[in-house]
Amino acid sequence: MGKLIIDGIEVEPDPSRTVLDVANELGIHIPTLCYHPSLPYYGACRVCLIEVIWKGDSSLKTACTFPAWEGEVRTNSEKVRKARKVILELMLAEAPDSPEIKELAREYGIEKTRFKVREERKGNKCIQCALCVRFCRDVLGIGAIGFKNRGYARELTTPFEIYSDVCTTCGACEFLCPTNAIDLSKISPRKPIPLLSEFEVGLKQRSCISIPFPQAVPNKPVLDRDHCMHFLKDACGVCSTVCAPQAINYDQEEETLKKKVGAIIVATGYDQFDPSLKPELGYKDYERVITGLEFERLVSPSGPTGGKILICGEEPKKVVLIHCVGSRDQTVGNEYCSRVCCMYLAKHAHLIKDKIPKAEVTCFYMDVRAFGKGYEEFYDRVRNEGILYRRGSVSEIFKRKGKLIVKGEDTLLGEPVEEEADLVVLGTGIVPRFDVEKMGRILKIVQSQDKFFLEAHPKLRPVDTFSEGIYLAGCCQGPKDIPDTVAQAKAAASSAVSILSKKLLTVAPIVAVVNENICAGCRSCEEVCEFSAHEFNEKDRVMTINTVLCKGCGNCVTNCPSSAIRLNSYTDTQVLAQIGSILEKA
Repeated sequence: MGKLIIDGIEVEPDPSRTVLDVANELGIHIPTLCYHPSLPYYGACRVCLIEVIWKGDSSLKTACTFPAWEGEVRTNSEKVRKARKVILELMLAEAPDSPEIKELAREYGIEKTRFKVREERKGNKCIQCALCVRFCRDVLGIGAIGFKNRGYARELTTPFEIYSDVCTTCGACEFLCPTNAIDLSKISPRKPIPLLSEFEVGLKQRSCISIPFPQAVPNKPVLDRDHCMHFLKDACGVCSTVCAPQAINYDQEEETLKKKVGAIIVATGYDQFDPSLKPELGYKDYERVITGLEFERLVSPSGPTGGKILICGEEPKKVVLIHCVGSRDQTVGNEYCSRVCCMYLAKHAHLIKDKIPKAEVTCFYMDVRAFGKGYEEFYDRVRNEGILYRRGSVSEIFKRKGKLIVKGEDTLLGEPVEEEADLVVLGTGIVPRFDVEKMGRILKIVQSQDKFFLEAHPKLRPVDTFSEGIYLAGCCQGPKDIPDTVAQAKAAASSAVSILSKKLLTVAPIVAVVNENICAGCRSCEEVCEFSAHEFNEKDRVMTINTVLCKGCGNCVTNCPSSAIRLNSYTDTQVLAQIGSILEKA
């Protein structure tokens, strides 16, 4: 068998593949507007024309349908370029308002088509490549759109030219269209609900299969079963088709694994305070009011705007940052300080000045708490960059003559103030996770008054819980910044290792003991035990105590109506003897 030569590069012929496939592997760009790897090659757009030379004869073929036989192929010869120019001029006459066609035409030196643009085609973007129709019909099995008429009167529409009842508004047709000609509002009355990226805090859309966030462990994509068309309609399967290693497995199910462990480290994190709970700040009402976390993604080089600070498509000239949103606030039940807000807003203010030097930046604060190493110095540096700090709370954010107005009080000046803003950043605080109570019940660990998990002792046992072998790390125990979180995580890991490294563990002798002779089996002690140390013996109808779980708190002793429970080393005789000894010495 001879050789296949593509633009001077020799490869082995493979008739089971197309020239387009082989050229793509070689890094040779062939333009195409009707290609998708999940669909059979169609050659509708004909932009992928190539010159095939065989036995001295030259002919034009579409690269997406021509097999990779032996011979010579030229993808960018003068003959090919001339043919593509004609095709693009015809497309410009068919879809004169398509920016994508105009851009591709300019690459070939075409600014205007020589062909007549019919009146009915003015404003048209569709090139009738049929990519949307084929995908909706052949891949999704829906068939919500199709073509009517023939020739120059051919037009994309829905059956009977009415709203489609079968359209799922999945948006595949809109996503695949090479010229952005699809308008879903003309296909279905239902409004498509975009899938928003959780990592990008809803500032960017994601697909039904995606990697949750950069540097995820494991760094592998996951399928969203709640929105994936394969699970909803038993259709699609594109990801399986295009995955070369065949790594997609639709049959995987969630599993519940049971493991025997010697220690548990609770590091379940926190939730961001929901600023909509303070409606006076207008978070849900105004697009220009965002949270600190949303600004973090906005200013990140890997974020939705590539690191440019853009709000409503433009750079803000006046920015207001508001401290303590959801912290130190009795009206929302959070009287504690979140500790991180002052410094991350100072960082945001610094970044705004760095990226937009002429921006006017104002911070409304109660008290600046720069408690960490180097924090006070950074706060002073930010103030010296021209950031205005106003001491006082913000009472309301509203619009006046189309402008966003931040109304507050400057307590140092003793007067109300109003600041005009193009962007408002809310320094939202830290709150316990939504499932903190459920997790506490599962692990038998208690919460403090602020709803975070309670440590055994704030100074002597800051990572321990009242349940032996269970340790706390990070913001599940309370608001903290990264250095404190790292230090606590290392302490929790060391505490866990100290247990796992021992062959035998000692248990405190002060535990509850049940007198089975007088126990009535009422199980009232079981209800008050926070550590699930009580187990009911169904056979003998009496309670038993798991001495490993029992912490000797005495709740069950005081609650037992039969006085059938006592604490070791705390019998009446022992307590009276201790009192007598004390009185004798006195």
